[in-house]
Amino acid sequence: MNTTWLLVSSSFVFFMIVGLAFFYGGLVRKKNVLNTLMMSFISAGIVSITWAFIGYSLAYADGNNFIGGLDHLFMKGINLEGDPPKILDFMFQGTFAIITAALISGAVVERINFRAYMIFISIWSIVVYAPMAKCVWGGGFFEHLPTGAALDFAGGTVVHINAATTAIVLALIIGKRKDIGKLAMLPHQVPFTLLGAGILWFGWFGFNGGSAYAGNEIAALAVTNTLLSPAAAIVTWAILDCIFVGKVTAVGLATSIIVGLVGITPAAGLVSPLSALLIGFIATFPCYFMIMWRAKTDIDDSLDVFGAHGLGGIIGSILTGFFVSTQWGAEVDASTNQVISQILAVLIAIAYSATATFIIAKTISLFIPLRASDNCEKLGLDISMHGEEAYTDGEGAILITANESEIAKSLIKMSNLKEKEGVLRA
Repeated sequence: MNTTWLLVSSSFVFFMIVGLAFFYGGLVRKKNVLNTLMMSFISAGIVSITWAFIGYSLAYADGNNFIGGLDHLFMKGINLEGDPPKILDFMFQGTFAIITAALISGAVVERINFRAYMIFISIWSIVVYAPMAKCVWGGGFFEHLPTGAALDFAGGTVVHINAATTAIVLALIIGKRKDIGKLAMLPHQVPFTLLGAGILWFGWFGFNGGSAYAGNEIAALAVTNTLLSPAAAIVTWAILDCIFVGKVTAVGLATSIIVGLVGITPAAGLVSPLSALLIGFIATFPCYFMIMWRAKTDIDDSLDVFGAHGLGGIIGSILTGFFVSTQWGAEVDASTNQVISQILAVLIAIAYSATATFIIAKTISLFIPLRASDNCEKLGLDISMHGEEAYTDGEGAILITANESEIAKSLIKMSNLKEKEGVLRA
């Protein structure tokens, strides 16, 4: 029974990669949609390999309070024993590592060098994600805080705060898009975004429910809370939209789903359904106003990864300390010490993720540009980095050769042609 449940949950979480790709892809301009989709899918390839080679071992093998050992290096000892078997635990946790890395891309879409992104997530998944998973879920530091163990049922700190902190630091290092303030950066395909949000919500039932590691009453609670928290966020966001925008927006509705899901993630199997509604309701307010404020600044967190995932994860993690209950499956009840533990975990996660991200990004920049060139950004990353277009309008895609000098010539030629003909393809 436990194995069956985790098999299903692992498949659900993996499907979230598709949901995230469409959620992000719909929000960018059409000249960058393939590039945006591909950043989610390339994460599935790269992080699966780093997780198999060393990531899982650093997260879950015996070690110290901050990092695991090398007992499972190259999947050593990951076998068919146990219920669920250890190899299924590897799979389930691997899907978490993939989606966390993919989340980062939302803050730097339309301008990051794809090759640099590939290198970054390769290193980041080992240096940042694996130690964070060890600290929270692998018997590490967060379980031994002076005020008691910090709680994170399904990834508030490990996934959302971790990825969002990385995303905002990387966005600040790379800088804002050239067209910000000059052109309206409108989503090219909002139905994609709504489809992606729906797939993410569907997959999140496995994300939170599977974290019970059994098809039992705790999984049932986690799945129910995963329904209720986003529901509360949707209604709250819609009301705020009516007040401050004058109409309910589709992008806002899609964003509210994510906020509600992120908010309940650390508490999904630890709090009552009524508490889940309250968490979704409360988390919506700071996220809504953070996103509104960010849009008026020079901070180009393109798809508001920090506003939705980061702040949502922070609020959800702290509220876990207020609402956790032994009557609903937890080992502790809400207390001042528990709230303090949650706050400490949030602050430590932010500090480590931000510092490590800065070091990794700056080191990579010594060898390869983190940012796409101005010409690439102007033409769109789909053509300039992948030699393809999502929408050809019957004209056919332009094939870009692998030779860098030819790429440069092609970009200049296309740029001049577009200026002469007055064709705007973005």
